[in-house]
Amino acid sequence: MNKSIGVAFEQYIADDIAKYAGVTMPVKAGFFNRIMVTKALCTALHPNPDDEFSIPSVGPSYRIISEYEKKYIYNSNHSMNYFDGEEPIMVEKIRPDGYMILNGHHRWAAALKLGYEKIPIQVINVTRNQEIKDIIKNSKHDKRVTLDLDEVVFWNPNNGPAENDLPFPLNKFYKDKLRLGIPALFRMLNQAGYDIWVYSSKFYAMEYIRALFNKYHVHVTGIVTGTSKRKQTSQEKNEMQDLYVKKYLFTLQIDNDSVFMMDNVRKEFQEFTIDKGINWSKSVMDIIKEIDA
Repeated sequence: MNKSIGVAFEQYIADDIAKYAGVTMPVKAGFFNRIMVTKALCTALHPNPDDEFSIPSVGPSYRIISEYEKKYIYNSNHSMNYFDGEEPIMVEKIRPDGYMILNGHHRWAAALKLGYEKIPIQVINVTRNQEIKDIIKNSKHDKRVTLDLDEVVFWNPNNGPAENDLPFPLNKFYKDKLRLGIPALFRMLNQAGYDIWVYSSKFYAMEYIRALFNKYHVHVTGIVTGTSKRKQTSQEKNEMQDLYVKKYLFTLQIDNDSVFMMDNVRKEFQEFTIDKGINWSKSVMDIIKEIDA
């Protein structure tokens, strides 16, 4: 890429961030704004000042932008002046106007640099600390389980078989499958009085995740996505940790290979190895029964 073009684009990013510094705030988007992929003006999307993309010492990867530009040129529907063959940009609605980019800065940059007017977006509401605090405060349970959504809960080729596909046409909308045994495990945890929290480093629309769980008759207490992008001060981290310690007797972290128990009363930590000789979910259930005994 021509160096002068790169400098100009970085100046565009810096100017946009400076324009909105100190005046933006997240706005809860309504259900119909979030349930479907829509199209927005590229100029209505704003770079996230907390993302590495916007930090001068790191900045955009022009190699990645160039790859997306080539892809857009090859696949784009020029008559509509937007690219509709790529996954949508994940954004959060903000005041005074437009959307803050949560994931997809390089795709947005490629579309912007090519002069496209619009690009597909998925509006989501980010789960914030106050919402997490409210959920915990209103919970009647004193035990908690945490699981990684992508590595443990969702099926992938590395973690064994999957639950049966949802019937048509639901399987066309819900692309993610649950790992075999997750519904049974979550039902057991619900009955045993656990709060179930799932986390992901990626951004997902909450309605999509909750609706997917509902289709498998699964209930979870909380869903926290975009954990890799969440910016918290030391004070905020300590406040959240204190909240967990005061609320829950212990927390179980369920992994692919182990169940970790953090006992908040005794200040102890234990690791239980998941038996590879039986079904993953059966082994996890056996461990939890042993802990609860």
